[in-house]
Amino acid sequence: MKGTVMAVDVAVIGAGVVGAACAHALTARGLRVAVIDRSSAASGTSSHCEGNLLVSDKGPGPELDLARHSLALWRQLAPQLADDLGPAVPPVEFEPKGGLVVTITAEGAQPLIDFAAQQRVAGVDARVVSLAQARELEPWLNPDITAAVYYPEDCQVQPTIATEALLAAARRRGAVSYFHHEVTGLITGKDGRVTGVRTDRADIPAASVVLAAGPWTGELATRLGAGVPVWPRRGNVLVTTRMPHSVFHKVYDGDYFGATQSSDAALQTAAVIESTQAGTVLIGSSREQVGFDNSMRVEVYAEMAKKALRVFPFLADAGIMRAYGGFRPFVPDHLPIIGPDARMPGLYHASGHEGAGIGLSVATAELVAAAITADSPRSPLGPIDPAPFAVQRPSLQAYLEEAA
Repeated sequence: MKGTVMAVDVAVIGAGVVGAACAHALTARGLRVAVIDRSSAASGTSSHCEGNLLVSDKGPGPELDLARHSLALWRQLAPQLADDLGPAVPPVEFEPKGGLVVTITAEGAQPLIDFAAQQRVAGVDARVVSLAQARELEPWLNPDITAAVYYPEDCQVQPTIATEALLAAARRRGAVSYFHHEVTGLITGKDGRVTGVRTDRADIPAASVVLAAGPWTGELATRLGAGVPVWPRRGNVLVTTRMPHSVFHKVYDGDYFGATQSSDAALQTAAVIESTQAGTVLIGSSREQVGFDNSMRVEVYAEMAKKALRVFPFLADAGIMRAYGGFRPFVPDHLPIIGPDARMPGLYHASGHEGAGIGLSVATAELVAAAITADSPRSPLGPIDPAPFAVQRPSLQAYLEEAA
């Protein structure tokens, strides 16, 4: 039998890393928060990814700006979480490992170098290095590479642990979790303002609601009457058996940036390789729009492996322990949707980060928390501009009109 639970200031729909970061930022401002998920914490995209905190894969513009703010926040937050939670929660495995982007072809060398120059103008530490320097950074690298750029700012966390840690810290400040609750609707007042969330098990009164359901946001938002163009885009990862530490940075080929910025629904792959603290090597990546089809296709993994071998030939002798896939929240203009929804006062969005959700999560949470509390969003780098990520931005207007 359904009932009504204690009212909160903010109900967050989605217990992935973005929802967890929002709960953390909101409780830090003294707000009472409920986190709602139809499953459990980090049960979707956040547990099916690599935990990247990258600036190397983003060209100058709003997403890169948000990534730089978020990385500055992560550098503060990782040790803070360890201090706040102690041994009760494992460390988030924050690694400032740096990234190395390479190209194997002659025609790919100059575009990679030119791209790095553009990033330097935007404030990124992007260092063009010689082949000898690249081999010092990565001794097992293919000696036939034609260009390399080193990004010392790139970092990584363990994404599932990071999500759990953010939620644990929020719960210590009073947040409550409603797991295995399927959201069925929003509660609204006579003036149309959102006043809570309905689930299949309870009504949860809330002064504001944050929709952070990752790739499921599009279909859920449509059911709730506030459709936004967020669609699933499938990605895959191969995991090797444990081996001596042989990959020391985040390493990928120059095709990766093009794949992240493409809107093509067809399969795209690029070599993305990095080690974990557990001793395995993660091999990606792929992107394709296949809805929520989670079937495993051998040809996709074969193409990923082939491209990884071009970067690190020694991986030919590696054993594959497992493979997994997940869905990224894709937005057609390649920017996340963050902030209030003018169509439904009291509703806020925090989704559409595609493959950058782990890295962008904490800056996203800062934008959401600041919007709800009428505060100014900031990071150690200074103010964060929310305008490029607004729900009602011009580049999404046609999609919003269609949804209406």
